Formats: sequence, structure tokens, C-alpha cells
Amino acid sequence: MRNQLAMLVMLAIAACSHPPPPAAPVVVVPKKTRLSILPAESDAFPKAAKALTESLTSAHVSGVDDTQISKVSLEVVQLSIECVDATVACFQAAGRSLSANQLLFAQISAEPKKHLRVTVTLFDVDTQTAKKTQEKVFANDTEATAGVAELVSEATKP
Repeated sequence: MRNQLAMLVMLAIAACSHPPPPAAPVVVVPKKTRLSILPAESDAFPKAAKALTESLTSAHVSGVDDTQISKVSLEVVQLSIECVDATVACFQAAGRSLSANQLLFAQISAEPKKHLRVTVTLFDVDTQTAKKTQEKVFANDTEATAGVAELVSEATKP
């Protein structure tokens, strides 16, 4: 009898209890995409570097929520994180150090006969891939200065 009474009391208490409150709705905040644009740098081809930096900073990349213009070049960022190779791992580390999901940068290298190679890269830090890379060899600094805007435009097209 005592067991039955205890069982009835427990049932009465359970019947009087309130259901748990509904779970709070899960709010999914869409991840913002941050693009970091890094200026070009070249002692050998300063005019091309300046034109590249101007084209990079005025470029529009679709799907980007926030754009930041870095004050330092990719090389300086890489030196600061002690990862100076032109590898996916170093580009990703540079992007993370800038809190960016994407990087837009250009590299200028000297070629034989005073030519220069310009490479513009849109790099996705999250997927560790170059979304787009455009490259062209120019005969000289003046030719490059005139042609880099088109190169940047091609690299940033959707």
C-alpha cells in the first residue's frame, strides 16, 4: 500500500509539472566574406607596381561583403609570419594573419631582356585554392603600366 501511495504521489507530481520551454530557434548568421587587397611592389618596375596597386584597389570582386586594403605587400606579410614561399600554405597563412577569406595580389618578376612577368591572383583562403590567376609578360615597365588594368579585370571577373 505504501508503494502504491508513493506511486500515486509521483504520478500527481509528474502530471502537475510543466513541459519544458520550447527550444530557442537556431539563428544561422551567414558568414561574411572578407577580401584583403595587397599592394604590388617592385624596385625594378616601379611604374608597373604603382599601376597594379591602383588597379587592385579599385577592383570589384563579386561575393565579397567586406574589403580591406592592406598597407603592406604580400611579401611583407609573408616575412612577418615567417612563411615566404609562393605556396598555397604560405598564402593561406598570410590570409589568416589578415583575417581574410580571400586575397587579391599581384607579383612582378623580371624576365630576360628586361621584360617583366605580372601575375594577378585571387586566392581563396578558406578552400586553399587560387580562384583565378592571370599572367602576362610585358616588354617593359611602360607597356605593363598600360596593360595591368585589363589583367586585374580578368582576374576578378566572376
